[in-house]
Amino acid sequence: MNIHFFTFNAIQENTYLLWDDSRECVIVDAGCYDALEQNELFDFIAQHELKPVLMLNTHSHIDHVLGNFWVKKKYQIPLKIHRKDESTLLAVKTYAAMYGFPQYQEQLPDGYIAEGEQIQFGNTVLDIFFVPGHAPGHVAFYDVDSNACIAGDVLFAGSVGRADLPGGNFEVLIHSIKTQLYPLGDTCKVYAGHGPATTIGREKMSNPYLRK
Repeated sequence: MNIHFFTFNAIQENTYLLWDDSRECVIVDAGCYDALEQNELFDFIAQHELKPVLMLNTHSHIDHVLGNFWVKKKYQIPLKIHRKDESTLLAVKTYAAMYGFPQYQEQLPDGYIAEGEQIQFGNTVLDIFFVPGHAPGHVAFYDVDSNACIAGDVLFAGSVGRADLPGGNFEVLIHSIKTQLYPLGDTCKVYAGHGPATTIGREKMSNPYLRK
């Protein structure tokens, strides 16, 4: 599986594009807000002759969903989220303008994903892990062949996701990391919702929030 990320919007969120040799691709956490960012994503897809087949959200905080409407409009592909994060998504329109995103347009999910299920596209299979604590319906996506995890805002290089937002819980967040992500192994590469990629092993050894 190939992984490419774009850093979008004022909150500096990472949007991920996943594809394999079939050229089918999945867009995870579409955070592109303005036309320049939207075109950066769309042009990359066109230049690499990729075929978008699905949109996924690790969770539905504003910075991760700003581009959902535009991706849906461009490619007419389904958006899927965890059912427990639907209320998080529905709340975005009530505060988007206050966060500096007055042009936000809501895109409702076309279906739901759940822990233990798999996402298939092309020749790739993604396992779904339920990792609440930052958001009530937060999930992570794992590809065993590339030993890579798209983890959203659960685990960062040197930090962890905020737990002070509605539906957040710090103890639940740490439990999610240790019970769901740790078993993926020390060499598993973690692609976070913000900042650079890291590994499970690196964070186990040096992340101050995990050593307490």
